[in-house]
Amino acid sequence: MGFQLSPTSPAGKWLGFVTAVWVQAISGNNYTFSNYSDALKSLMDLTQLQLNNLSVSKDVGKAFGLLPGFASDKLPPPVILLIGAIEGFIGYGVQWLVVSQRIKPLAYWQMCIFLCMGGNSTTWMNTAILVTCIRNFRKNRGPISGILKGYVGLSTAIFTDLCTSLFSDSASSFLLMLAVIPLVVCLTAILCLREIPPSSSAGEEKEESRYFVIFNGIAVVIAVYLLAYDVSGTHGKMVELVFSVILLVLLASPLLVPLYLTVQNLIRSNSENEDTEGHVTEPLLVEETDPEKAEETVTEAVAAANGGEEGDGVEVERRRPVIGEDHTIVEALRTIDFWILFVSFLCGVGTGLTVMNNMGQMGLALGYADVSMFVSLISIFGFFGRILSGTVSEYFINKAGTPRPIWNAASQILMTVGYIVMAMAVPGSLYIGSILVGICYGVRIAVSVPTASELFGLKYYGLIYNILILNLPLGSFLFSGLLAGFLYDAQATSTSGGGNTCVGAHCYRLVFVIMAVACIVGFCLDVLLAIRTKTVYSKIYASRKSKKSMAISNDH
Repeated sequence: MGFQLSPTSPAGKWLGFVTAVWVQAISGNNYTFSNYSDALKSLMDLTQLQLNNLSVSKDVGKAFGLLPGFASDKLPPPVILLIGAIEGFIGYGVQWLVVSQRIKPLAYWQMCIFLCMGGNSTTWMNTAILVTCIRNFRKNRGPISGILKGYVGLSTAIFTDLCTSLFSDSASSFLLMLAVIPLVVCLTAILCLREIPPSSSAGEEKEESRYFVIFNGIAVVIAVYLLAYDVSGTHGKMVELVFSVILLVLLASPLLVPLYLTVQNLIRSNSENEDTEGHVTEPLLVEETDPEKAEETVTEAVAAANGGEEGDGVEVERRRPVIGEDHTIVEALRTIDFWILFVSFLCGVGTGLTVMNNMGQMGLALGYADVSMFVSLISIFGFFGRILSGTVSEYFINKAGTPRPIWNAASQILMTVGYIVMAMAVPGSLYIGSILVGICYGVRIAVSVPTASELFGLKYYGLIYNILILNLPLGSFLFSGLLAGFLYDAQATSTSGGGNTCVGAHCYRLVFVIMAVACIVGFCLDVLLAIRTKTVYSKIYASRKSKKSMAISNDH
């Protein structure tokens, strides 16, 4: 038996996951608007309301996430990734042409279209990555969501710090990076990422968990490295160049996992050539080569990919599913639990996006000329919120059947504190608020992803996920476009160029107070959802405990 690096081999499986991590590390470009919003505002002579509505346009791109949701059941992941890569290249590429003044500023409505394209491009990338990886690693949904969404959180800091280091914080250079880098990374992922059979035994799940620890460790190192760079002040050109090289090396380091498995497979292959008995000591590979288990795994994967329509499909269609079973999109929309999750999600991500979209003006109002530090803080601590909440929520499900929505409730309370601190405008309040909002926004995103799959199943998960993230454009429009835009303009004074500006703590105080109230509403909804879904998580806990007991008894 020769060595092959196919997508279904252990090394190929993890190589696909590495490229998925890379895609997520560049797909948070939708959160970077504050880094170039001032350039657009001055170049196009916009009021704050006009600028906020321009930022809403990029979030409206998320509303068209229903398209990749539908496509996820019809098209393979590489095609979905390619669509997102090309659309992002066009959307951000045109913005770069405008900001770099290679072409004259486009009409306002035209800029809205290209910002919308840039925002929509990430929905294709995220759908391809999340749907594929959650199906490939369905027994570890919490860690998968935490790692992937964690890298989305880090992507803003990665782009910001690289641009600051290499291009002196140039808005046009930043947009060029947003156009080119995602295209290159997605083309790489197209070659490696495929939907493959999930783990079929406790041994394989345990092996996956070990590798997830490595991925978590690497991600934490990258986050701490970015944070240390951001808080250490200004740097010389040589230091910035060294920082960029080390950061790229760290981003490439997850390749060590598939490289290790490749070496192990080579050793195993050589051993089999010398020993006709084929003695192998690697548990994961033994289980992979078990014909009965492989057949069982393939059958499970095909059933998931085809929506479970084979065999017992007729019986499932005749009965309305309960929470915890596969739902069609119509069945999910008819449940109270879906709308509780939807509205609570709106309260968290809508208010969080308002801070991200308006950070440039919030910083200027409080006397900060450069807001890149706050953008990076939200990104980095958003990462910690995502990666920790995914792992911690999974741990407590396994230990006590704790409902995952309870962590969303905790994040809403903490986010409320963050908004109150920013409304008080005490010294350092923007630092504290950025950290708290980043953490809680990260928790909200990472916990809601596996929650939706656990409550409504994986059968139509791509579409259900994209309906949930309609909250991004909706929340951006309600809280950022309307609330923050109108209240800021009411306090602002006109400038000679036709725009306006506001300086002082009063500019956003009422905005923060209203968003704090919204988070309290979200907290109440999350607690209600946790109570309503307690039975589902109790069943998940009992199932995993039973499976673990059977595995232990088989070992003995």
